[in-house]
Amino acid sequence: MTEKNAPQALYRQAKSFVEGKLRLGEWKPGDLIPSENRLVAELGMSRMTVNRALRELTAEGQLIRIAGVGTFVADRKPQSNLLMIANIADEIAARGHRYSCEILEATREAASMTVAAALQLPTGSSVFHIVCVHCEEGIPVQLEDRYINPAMAPEFLQQRFGEHLQPSQYLLQHVPVDEMEHIVDATLPTADECKALKIDPSEPCLVLMRRTWADRQTVTYVRFLHPSSRYRLGSRFPVNGGNRAR
Repeated sequence: MTEKNAPQALYRQAKSFVEGKLRLGEWKPGDLIPSENRLVAELGMSRMTVNRALRELTAEGQLIRIAGVGTFVADRKPQSNLLMIANIADEIAARGHRYSCEILEATREAASMTVAAALQLPTGSSVFHIVCVHCEEGIPVQLEDRYINPAMAPEFLQQRFGEHLQPSQYLLQHVPVDEMEHIVDATLPTADECKALKIDPSEPCLVLMRRTWADRQTVTYVRFLHPSSRYRLGSRFPVNGGNRAR
């Protein structure tokens, strides 16, 4: 392979070469891939071209680069379904991984204007509030910040939440939800969120905001924060004549 092609085409060729190795399983999650110098020699490209390809693959979460050590194949990011209310503990167990949970806060408090509006209650109304961190193999993958309408789950705070019972699991078992709203956004974490998720302040995060209703009454308003390098949100569903993408 020579550098007679346009620079843009060259770095894409380098990127495709690495992606091919990943796709075919020749380089598996956790493997140390060849050094930049070796790839430069093997591909017949400049160091700048190879470096750009590796940087982009790292930004996309396919590789992990550790200064002074090398470049490794990243584990696949777990993906949560946007079209259903999923219990993260079940998702982690289904992947054969160890789930753990830390409860940071579980209180009853007066609803702020924002929370009251989300729960469709008067400002200052008494609401339940729980904050917890969900971990996969000991690594924080989701920060859950949830408010609950006490009228819909009056015994919520009496539960012993943790590894064997999660807030979403309890609510699904005890409240017949018939409507759901999901909103996805992106943000940078606050200092407290960085501490809870053990991430750098520059780590972009995915935010999933969910509200649920039962018999036209709001049950819960929750904000899930996911480090983008550790989690993915997505769905796949059939398309018919009535719901074609536009």
